[in-house]
Amino acid sequence: MSTSRTPSRPLVVSTDERLLDDLLRLLATAGAEPELATGGPALRRAHRQAPLVLVGADALGGGVVRALPRRPGVVVVALRELPPAEWAGAVEIGAERVAVLPDDESWLLARSAAAVREPVERGRLLVVGGACGGAGASTVATAVALAAAPGVTLVDADPWGAGLDLLLGAERVEGLRWPDLAGLRGRVDGDALLAALPVVEGVTVVAASRSAPQRVHDDALAAVVDAARSIGSTVVVDLPRGGVEETPLGDADLAVLVVPARLRAATAARLVVEGPGGPWAGAQLVVRQVPGGLSRDEVADVVGRPVLAELAHDRSAVPRGERGEPPLVSARSPLGVVARRVLAALPAAGAPR
Repeated sequence: MSTSRTPSRPLVVSTDERLLDDLLRLLATAGAEPELATGGPALRRAHRQAPLVLVGADALGGGVVRALPRRPGVVVVALRELPPAEWAGAVEIGAERVAVLPDDESWLLARSAAAVREPVERGRLLVVGGACGGAGASTVATAVALAAAPGVTLVDADPWGAGLDLLLGAERVEGLRWPDLAGLRGRVDGDALLAALPVVEGVTVVAASRSAPQRVHDDALAAVVDAARSIGSTVVVDLPRGGVEETPLGDADLAVLVVPARLRAATAARLVVEGPGGPWAGAQLVVRQVPGGLSRDEVADVVGRPVLAELAHDRSAVPRGERGEPPLVSARSPLGVVARRVLAALPAAGAPR
């Protein structure tokens, strides 16, 4: 007979009644039933098993908490700014943060919800770039995201591309853009981030700004991508020509380079895949057909990388873009065919690459 595993509960260590009231209310909102302990075997067991440990500032003065072994996922919670002696206590127990209520309530709510959430498979990462200017990489990236929707995040890493929200017809949809996210670093709650972004046709988009374009820093790009992947979202990143120097996206599950079937474009693509760093050394190619251009085999020979798909001329792409309509990704449309071939080449979530 099988038995179900009892889910672990967050641990709260405090005797401050006012603080306990606030924490119990907050944890209930996060869908968590906490365990309360202040000493003895119950504290040691819960401290070892809990997905999150919330230590009240009132508990920092005693030796019970300080005697526990260090572990990740410890947060000190206070109702006021801590004096230096209590800050030293928080550092001593290895707290990842001191949350002061009510100012940090939103953060603590998101942190608590993330701690008790059922584990999910990490989302897959696809990067798309162009061998040269005007290759059509942004259109291909957008088409792939539309074909993968819902549950996909499209990230615009080109600050000078006028914003991928334009390709989606979402330039007037409310939500954060890159200038609002430029300061992100490290761990970011995925649910909170995606809830603040524009969504159109099932695609959540992180778009550049047309009014205040600025370079997308590696730390912010990595934080956004990791946050979306942490909650199972497939992430499609549109990289600027040549990628990002020392890009944090070297662990991409698939890299796709869009190459117009011209000798000069194919030669430029070879320089990209042979360049140091970045995700392109193992890239597969999408060859965009042009009248009188090279064949797919000729492009593969020049670049030295395999061709994943050919993109036939799509007469609807330009007029749809001018009308602010997303690319057409029906089963028989040129972009729809390519998008589905790209998605089919992505490894399954959790599969070895």
